[in-house]
Amino acid sequence: MDEYRMAASDDARDVASLHADSWRRHYRGAYADSYLDGDILSDRVRVWSERLDAPGDNAVTMLVEDGAGLAGFAHLILDDDLRWGSLLDNLHVRRDRQRTGVGTGLLRRVGAAVAERAQNPAMYLWVQEQNQDAQRFYAAMGGTCVEKALIGPPGGVPGRLVGTPGKLRIAWPDGSVLAA
Repeated sequence: MDEYRMAASDDARDVASLHADSWRRHYRGAYADSYLDGDILSDRVRVWSERLDAPGDNAVTMLVEDGAGLAGFAHLILDDDLRWGSLLDNLHVRRDRQRTGVGTGLLRRVGAAVAERAQNPAMYLWVQEQNQDAQRFYAAMGGTCVEKALIGPPGGVPGRLVGTPGKLRIAWPDGSVLAA
């Protein structure tokens, strides 16, 4: 039975571990192998410790757990952009739980958070252009690709990128439709 809850500061390591694993699986070809095969876990632990220790009023980090531990998480920044609304900055699902409804459940819950707490009803995210599976998922959930941009290098270090990979902005004019 899946259990959804808000993240707490002591969840940082589990979230970071899933985040690093997801990057290693999905970002090959855009991020350098040397970067992905290096110590990205320490970097992700630092990032998630900072985020979860002092989340602020505009951040929502939702977790879903099952009998095996953390099955997925989503991180939302409310009212991030005047035009595009709230930014779904992360949505990652453990490999063995993909295509089991975990991502849909997380997306529905962040849509509800936008409806309940955001000033602007719109919601958006960025997805790597090479991540076709994620693009299909977001399209099935009503998201529309509205623009393409270049991916910035992780940590601002250009050598961590392979070439000039692209990312797509996926948008929902009204994030509350996801909560239905």
